[in-house]
Amino acid sequence: MSVVQVCARCASRWPVVGGPAQWCPRCQGVLLSPVDTDRPAPPAARNFRWVARSPYPPIARRRREPRRLGPTPRYTQVPRWGLLDPPPEEPDDRLTRTEAAADLAPTLLACTAIVFGLAALAEAFRYGLLVFNRVRLVDPLTLALSDSIVWATQLSAPLVALAAAVASVCRLVVTRRQVFAARGLADPRSPRSLAAGVLVPVVNLVMPGVYLTEVAGGDRRTLTAVRIWWAAWAVDGLLVAVGLLWRGRDSLQAQADGVVLAAVTAAVAAATALLTLCVMRRFDGLDLLGRPQRTTRWINVPGTGQPARTEEATVG
Repeated sequence: MSVVQVCARCASRWPVVGGPAQWCPRCQGVLLSPVDTDRPAPPAARNFRWVARSPYPPIARRRREPRRLGPTPRYTQVPRWGLLDPPPEEPDDRLTRTEAAADLAPTLLACTAIVFGLAALAEAFRYGLLVFNRVRLVDPLTLALSDSIVWATQLSAPLVALAAAVASVCRLVVTRRQVFAARGLADPRSPRSLAAGVLVPVVNLVMPGVYLTEVAGGDRRTLTAVRIWWAAWAVDGLLVAVGLLWRGRDSLQAQADGVVLAAVTAAVAAATALLTLCVMRRFDGLDLLGRPQRTTRWINVPGTGQPARTEEATVG
């Protein structure tokens, strides 16, 4: 069988005997034109095509039914699972005891400078009376007034100075905390160690300058102010020690010299209080009166040959 006809319905092959047939003897389908199996025709000349069919029956696909929505949820009361929005927490603006005492430090230092200044004037006035008494008698009322002023300043000055020292310690704690926080660090010294280094005699001649130098950083002006204050603080401490030792002398000249020493000590104490206030203001970016510091800058103006001066306010 070299020439066959293929049924278009059942794909059966029927040999051609005599002439070509038209209908398939099996399924009565249409027979295609004869094909020579010994000489396959090119795909373009074929009058049929092969179709691959699976031997398994087709799988029936399930129709997806539309999803039915349930009833709308209802609540008998306001749901509480997500509608409770707590109000934002308000920042606590109340100052701690340390911060409140630190804010009083500038005022107490100014009062300390005033009281010690009055003490220096009172001692100077007493020394003037001693000199005047060498040639003339002193009015008892004037002498009583001088003694009362001296005693008042000698009693009030240490109390005000002690209060200013405690407030200054609190100010030092707050300042160091802010400086180290700006650097992303914590203050390595505890408030107790800072208080001990400032208030304990003899030790307080050295440690306060160390504490301030640690937070001064690389600012030259701040370091210079700290060093000047440190020197004045040490000199004032030495004068206080000398004054305590000088009181053991009982001669008239020693007592007169003691008045001069007391006046000098009080004047140095007043200056030290002002320098302390100046250093404190320096760390806050303010001047001695509490105003923003002004930085002077010199600019070269072309054509004049002289620099021009401008002032800029530095906000601390």
